Amino acid sequence: MKKIIIAALLLVAGAGLMQAQTPARKTVNVTSAAADNKSGKAAEIKFETLTHDFGTIPASEPVKCVFAFTNTGDAPLVIHQAIATCGCTIPSYSKDPIKPGEKGQIEVTYNGKAGGIGRFMKGITVRSNAKTHPTIRLTIEGEVEE
Repeated sequence: MKKIIIAALLLVAGAGLMQAQTPARKTVNVTSAAADNKSGKAAEIKFETLTHDFGTIPASEPVKCVFAFTNTGDAPLVIHQAIATCGCTIPSYSKDPIKPGEKGQIEVTYNGKAGGIGRFMKGITVRSNAKTHPTIRLTIEGEVEE
């Protein structure tokens, strides 16, 4: 009887641990994108450049660059996420929709002190409601010296 109770407790504990490892789903407001799709309008994103080379930078202070883009579609463009590959790279962007024909930007800060000395190449994944390219990868690179 003890073996059955212990086995049942282990089974319940294991199931609980497995459930705790499942990432929580984030909800994204897609009502504006869905409404635009019904009317046949769609947002499009066009970046001026997808890469930025900082060259040689000091480790003493963070450096910044800006990735400019234009909404070339005929519906408002919404940037849902901009996620970097590590904590030493921090992207920031406006949460407001970008109207058709307007420009926006994603500012990226790289902390060479946190990233370490030497050559680096980091990616930033941008997710939007753009019809053709909803996910775009931006890249920063350079070399950190002491």
